[in-house]
Amino acid sequence: MNQLEVLRESLGQCDEIILDALLMRNRIVEDIMVYKEANDLPVLQPEQEVKQKGWLEARMEGRRHKKEVNDVFASIIQNSKRIQSRNLFNYNIFLIGFMGAGKSTISDYLKNVLAMDVVEMDQCIVERQGMSISDIFETYGEEYFRELETNLLIEMQSRSNVVVSCGGGVPMRERNVVEMKKNGRVVLLTAKPETILERVKDNHDRPLLENNKNVSFIADLLEKRREKYEAAADIVVETDGKSELEICEELIHRLREAEANK
Repeated sequence: MNQLEVLRESLGQCDEIILDALLMRNRIVEDIMVYKEANDLPVLQPEQEVKQKGWLEARMEGRRHKKEVNDVFASIIQNSKRIQSRNLFNYNIFLIGFMGAGKSTISDYLKNVLAMDVVEMDQCIVERQGMSISDIFETYGEEYFRELETNLLIEMQSRSNVVVSCGGGVPMRERNVVEMKKNGRVVLLTAKPETILERVKDNHDRPLLENNKNVSFIADLLEKRREKYEAAADIVVETDGKSELEICEELIHRLREAEANK
């Protein structure tokens, strides 16, 4: 055996060690999830990721291939999150609620902490149509826009483990609710009119609010939509005065509870 063959054999042995270690790590990730559930512990612990990154930074200080090793560990952590999210949700999560209730914020947070794919319905439609929502309304009318929403929900039936941030009017159509329920759970995020106004006051891509940014108008529109929103929801999570972590922990806990009670 020449030197090159010896080196390649050594490399293969390293690959075997890495593969076994990764499989063991993934099993431990699943065991940790089981332990958390059995002991009613928080699922999301972002401080643990910070701790891991600190450990890696210290271990790789001054070493060669630091960037390459960091890239590998980033991928390992991302895949661990995916294992967690697939174990938690073998279905899609549809976030509904009034504009400014926190749908985009919470979907982004779930994307970061659980590596879940996110579909922002409004953003997706804007990108496909090549124009803003306001322009779609003005050019084609609201009914055209609502059909685009329904068609996108139908598309989502071929996917799972995705967070879908729905436009404010999506649950007002009964057909949309039927489509969401086929392969997902519907989470209603709520907020007080004052909170909503504070969140949307500087946004100019909300056709229904653009010339009506006041608490009274928002409260009235909320009340008109409340019955439809609540009828569509599998669970309801209030967002006022809570951090993203608190909201997502409650969301996860309530969804798991709902599944257990089925």
